[in-house]
Amino acid sequence: MIDLYTWTTPNGRKASIMLEELGLPYAVHAIDIGKDEQFAPDFLKISPNNKIPAIVDRDNNFSLFESGAILMYLAEKTGKLMPKDLQARYRVIEWLMWQMGGIGPMLGQVHHFVKYNPGKAPYAEERYSKEAHRLYGVLNKQLEGREYIAGDYSIADIATWPWISRFEWQQIDLNKYPNVKRWYAAIANRPAVQKGYQVPKNMGPVPMPK
Repeated sequence: MIDLYTWTTPNGRKASIMLEELGLPYAVHAIDIGKDEQFAPDFLKISPNNKIPAIVDRDNNFSLFESGAILMYLAEKTGKLMPKDLQARYRVIEWLMWQMGGIGPMLGQVHHFVKYNPGKAPYAEERYSKEAHRLYGVLNKQLEGREYIAGDYSIADIATWPWISRFEWQQIDLNKYPNVKRWYAAIANRPAVQKGYQVPKNMGPVPMPK
């Protein structure tokens, strides 16, 4: 059994989608970041950076924070969604790191400046929106002729997809990135993704491009 501490954010959904894809039993503990529950002392013992998601693996009383580390741990624990071949494995890790260092933080800044604080910092809005389009372009090129980001469906896709699911927040028209649109829709229709998206609570249907 896995204890999952999470909220309705792209990073949180990485972990819940991963657990659903693996079919692992897990218990959900909602950490409402809007109420600063991530700063509670008990949660800080598990996640010292006061961020979700975090897990506790009851099999060995092992706790882990940082979404990328959680995906890698669960993949290695189960032997799924991560290739065993050295080069294929590092291709997945390469694109996982790309998400962690680019897609996540840069699109997060778009959410902050463009969605929540429009008009307050025009330079920041322009800068991060431009970077968002660049990253979408990188992803679109990588998906040319490929069904998934790094070969077979993997943790690279699971890490990236939840951030793309907020394309409306980012004011991105997915029709401009047809490979991303095709990839996004295919993953959105996976039963495990549909279920994991609604953890820890139902926030409405998965956004779909027109």
